[in-house]
Amino acid sequence: MTFVAQEPKGDQAPPWWIRGILILTCTLVSFFHGSNDGQKGMGLIMLILIGTVPTAYALNRALPDSQIAQFTVNSTAASKVIESKAAGYNVIGNPRPAVTNYVAQHQINEGTFPSLAVLVRDIGTQVTQYGSLAKFPAETVGNTRNDMYLVSEAIRFLMKDREAELSSADVATLNSYKGSLDAATKFIPGWVKFVVAIALGLGTMVGWKRIVVTVGEKIGKTHLTYAQGASAELVAAATIGAADMFGLPVSTTHVLSSGVAGAMAANGSGLQVATIRNMVMAWVLTLPVAILLSGTLYLIFARLF
Repeated sequence: MTFVAQEPKGDQAPPWWIRGILILTCTLVSFFHGSNDGQKGMGLIMLILIGTVPTAYALNRALPDSQIAQFTVNSTAASKVIESKAAGYNVIGNPRPAVTNYVAQHQINEGTFPSLAVLVRDIGTQVTQYGSLAKFPAETVGNTRNDMYLVSEAIRFLMKDREAELSSADVATLNSYKGSLDAATKFIPGWVKFVVAIALGLGTMVGWKRIVVTVGEKIGKTHLTYAQGASAELVAAATIGAADMFGLPVSTTHVLSSGVAGAMAANGSGLQVATIRNMVMAWVLTLPVAILLSGTLYLIFARLF
């Protein structure tokens, strides 16, 4: 991963406590950097797998029987909670639009709870019928996964919605059921984790020098001091770690570069304007250019396939 620290001046090595701080801050940045980029890599691979071979990866077919049994228990309990809220209302036709509308607008109407109750019952019936996610027929996998994901998102918002008037016991029941749904749909096989870890390691081995030179020498007009390196790394580790915790989409390189720039500015050693300008232009242009390219490719592929 990325290391930001100035080498000792001449033959004089830094004191042990400075070495300890630098090792600690470098380790923290490396850990959170790897965690953040690892999540992105695994997410992208799973999107590709689910899109290309949904029968194998849309549902967690490796879910053990014990969790399937717990899924049934949680489904029954959640169904009772939701049906109690849906009492007196009926659903005519497809229940999915009403639930989708709630997820999009976060507004409960007369169709929200009865429609959600129908989906929960249907999912529970299918799981009970086949006895295992591994036994789901290929033609039903995609629809079942979509229903599970939709119900999980609806429950996530309902548990926070005061208008739903859920008791603490109701929230606990729905939360357990949501956990069972997520275990069936939001999973990453072990081999995907291994491949991403290897890819990140190899990428760092190949490109580490360019990163270190750019961050350590080309942002400021002078080399980083020990204090500047440690400060930048502490800020980077804390920011990236918080982003991991709250699921925020941040660029680890941007965070670290900004931390280094801030340490340089605070020290009064000055910044290399050309480098800062190029970085800012890259940040500003990346989003619209990526949107334009992906949109164009989608239109092309949609016509071809």
